Amino acid sequence: MLAGLQLAFSDALRLDDVVVVEDEWGRIEELTLTYVVLRLWDERRLVLPVSYFTQNPFENWTRHGSRVLAVCLLRVDWSVPVPKLRDALYEFLQGNPLWDQKDWTLQVTDVLPNGLVELRALMSAADSPSSWDLKCDVREFLVNFVRDNYPESLPRFRVETPESRIGAGGHK
Repeated sequence: MLAGLQLAFSDALRLDDVVVVEDEWGRIEELTLTYVVLRLWDERRLVLPVSYFTQNPFENWTRHGSRVLAVCLLRVDWSVPVPKLRDALYEFLQGNPLWDQKDWTLQVTDVLPNGLVELRALMSAADSPSSWDLKCDVREFLVNFVRDNYPESLPRFRVETPESRIGAGGHK
């Protein structure tokens, strides 16, 4: 009961807030002094004691507004022409009604040990459901764009064998 009062007066959680708890994304559907009902993305309900929220960290995506960023990662070969991919992504976003027309970027964020580069597309959306759908749309667009326009940039895994070392000037 005390945890419920603490939560109520702290304003850390409100009805309709979008939260992530125990790796589950959902919306606060019911909030009482003793329990919280979280309606999960797949329509299941997660019922937690209020004390959970006072004793464990959780993400509140709508604490000060509903606008969120969508992040999509793509791993491709080094040969991918990033500036052309960036231009195509911007053109795609302009035609997508889920993008709120505020923020976006496409960056090379990592070079992976397996020889691929990691691209991160980041775009803003009005709310978390739009963010999820936008992320899926962008991922599908980028996969298709690379496959159709730059098939040589599709992920390839390279293997070094004794025979390939000999062919590359190596010695036995």
